[in-house]
Amino acid sequence: MFALHRSLFFIFILVFISGCSSIGGDRKPNYQTQVEVKKTPLDVPPDLSKLAPSARYVIPNANNPNQAPQNIIAPNTVGDIKLERLGTSRWLTTERSPEKVWPLLKPFWEENGFVVLVDNQSTGTLETEWAENRAKLPQDLIRRTLGKLLDSLYSTGERDKFRTRVETTGTNTIEISIIHRGMAEVYKDNNKSSTIWQARPSDPSLEDEFLKRLMVKLGTTQQQAEEALAPTTITVLTSLVISTTQTTIEYKQGFDVAWRRLGVTIDRSGFTVEDRDRKQGLFFVRYVEAVDPDSEPGFFMKLFTRSKAPSGPTQYRLKIDSEGSVSKIQILNASGQADVSTAAKKIAQLIVDDLK
Repeated sequence: MFALHRSLFFIFILVFISGCSSIGGDRKPNYQTQVEVKKTPLDVPPDLSKLAPSARYVIPNANNPNQAPQNIIAPNTVGDIKLERLGTSRWLTTERSPEKVWPLLKPFWEENGFVVLVDNQSTGTLETEWAENRAKLPQDLIRRTLGKLLDSLYSTGERDKFRTRVETTGTNTIEISIIHRGMAEVYKDNNKSSTIWQARPSDPSLEDEFLKRLMVKLGTTQQQAEEALAPTTITVLTSLVISTTQTTIEYKQGFDVAWRRLGVTIDRSGFTVEDRDRKQGLFFVRYVEAVDPDSEPGFFMKLFTRSKAPSGPTQYRLKIDSEGSVSKIQILNASGQADVSTAAKKIAQLIVDDLK
């Protein structure tokens, strides 16, 4: 009997300790791509239909009259690697050729626990499979003791993927961007009987973390990478102008920066890019507004309402016009006319929030 009581006491202590444990706030991202993740439809966010994008990689034309002098905030140079920042966005520039940098990218992501899904040097795009950040799992005594034996029982309910873009700027340099996209598993309805995956906001801190790691991969020291990405004051550069005839975003940067930053915003926000024309300053995108499951009408509401649910994503054009160090981004419909619809205003606000 005494032995039984002692066993129960130790079990109680283990449960108490594990219950008091929490996720360390300073733990570094530790990703793992799991087989079961590929079985869930995460390749396309739930607010987009399965379109076949034809995003075209266009090398910027140095003689483009639309281009204006860049006004980059706070560059930091380490060797031949320069870290540049604008608002919450960070990217690397280097005079190394794409042929020298590209072979390092796939091993870099694999070393960080990812499976590479897209590896297209001709378009300058490399994208990972969805993966789980195991650093977010609770590190209680039981899990630390049993280790991988219990790994399959734990899940964060979140998945992340990263897109790396390598672009030639026309000035014998290349720009390397890392864009994060996230998904979260949520209950489908109030009954909480099933779950679905929904897009969650991009995390600039994760982009910064992997930029630091990439800098080290490219030859800098860990300390140099940390110093280059140290926090700085963020300047507000955007404003939204809405009238009865057009929806416009004013952005206090020239064409080069506006083009690059808008491309990052599109990648972060889950738009489907069908085409882009740098000479005309145009992105051709498709977008459909996400629907909150809790706001969906019930059976009888659907039965008696005459309104129809959207059939799929709508095509828009995002046009950049620049004068000197100021750019204007317009939201246009599929025909190239100014769009002042509610959806266009929401898209404009989404872009403003990301460009800050």
